[in-house]
Amino acid sequence: MARLHYVKSGRGPVVVLSHALGCHLGMWDEVTALLQERYTVLRYDQRGHGRSERTTTPYSVDDMADDAATLIREVASGPVHFAGLSLGGMVAQALAVRHPALVQSIVIANSADYYNEAARAMWQARVQTVRAQGMAAIAEGALQRWFTPEFRADPQRGAARVQALRGELEQCDAAAYAASCAAVAGIDFRASNPRIACPTLVIAGDRDEATPPAMSQAIAEAIPGARLERLNAAHLSAVEQPAAFAALLAGFWQGH
Repeated sequence: MARLHYVKSGRGPVVVLSHALGCHLGMWDEVTALLQERYTVLRYDQRGHGRSERTTTPYSVDDMADDAATLIREVASGPVHFAGLSLGGMVAQALAVRHPALVQSIVIANSADYYNEAARAMWQARVQTVRAQGMAAIAEGALQRWFTPEFRADPQRGAARVQALRGELEQCDAAAYAASCAAVAGIDFRASNPRIACPTLVIAGDRDEATPPAMSQAIAEAIPGARLERLNAAHLSAVEQPAAFAALLAGFWQGH
């Protein structure tokens, strides 16, 4: 297991927020501010990200779900509401099957359950680029996938936030990022998702080119009783539409 850095704030039922590839727990700043008066918000850095441990051997998303399970056991007093975006949503899918007693519900936002051969080749190409040229080589492409053009250009809402996230991405350890890309490329939850038994909310971004709405639809259709909602956002919907995202979470949790 990797040692994870985390921040806990607020009061009320415990909710865990799991971030996207190339980000860290600060991705959730705006959503946390909206939730922490009613919930205890536990945010953490995935292994290889932020201030969490960088492991040297290859790992899978299942291993990252086991990391999250260890954190929940150590920091929470019982089962939690777990919400993950992109990579975090993959962790949520694995966690709900591998450690069902630890989750009251899951939210899977802007995520995928499987990548075909062509997509895996794309991930491998990104790994090779990062290893050869460093994180700056993939930063602009990532930002274009993460946010809509108008959010990136908006001086009031988006531009400063986008630049901050660019800095965080470029500061990622290249070897750790490449290892996480390899973990993402290897996911296949098509057989396990029908076994998820907890309440599930799936969130899609209408303008998400990284994990298009069809991917969210497939996840929702595979998980018994899952609900699908959509936001007018690109890939990092929780950053682009924090109020709407937090409202979806709170409404879902109140029902369960």
